Amino acid sequence: MAVTDDILATYRGPGRVARRLLAGERHEARALAYLLAALIVAYIALWPALSRENVLAAGEGPPMTQRMVAAFLGVLALLPVFYGIAALSRIVARAFGGRGSFFAARIVLFWAFLAATPMMLLRGLVAGLVGPGPGLVAVSILAFAAFLWFWLAGLAVAEGEGAA
Repeated sequence: MAVTDDILATYRGPGRVARRLLAGERHEARALAYLLAALIVAYIALWPALSRENVLAAGEGPPMTQRMVAAFLGVLALLPVFYGIAALSRIVARAFGGRGSFFAARIVLFWAFLAATPMMLLRGLVAGLVGPGPGLVAVSILAFAAFLWFWLAGLAVAEGEGAA
């Protein structure tokens, strides 16, 4: 199934998609591809807000290219953070009787992040077009809730069914 189809299916049933992903081929390149794709889309989602900041700064502060490079480096720095969060989630799940694996923990976390990217893009548009306010807060909460829902549903599948 195409990645975009899986993303749409995740919004309908994250557990089913996680089960299918965990039953697939086990190689680290797939997990890393999910994470890199999600980070790239998260970076793109920052562009409208960066552009808004640049326009509102009206020549003061750093130029747009510096803002974009700084944002790219900031997003890139999240790569090892996600590996750490996946490892920590596996350790905590094992303490509570989880039967999964570190690979399964990485797949479900990275997939949850990738599946939540449409919400991140929406959040980026609101940040760029509307700016700070209750609308941005609401969309940010929805985006985080979607990510959390996808991740926890996937983690339940990964740890509860012994996806080794």
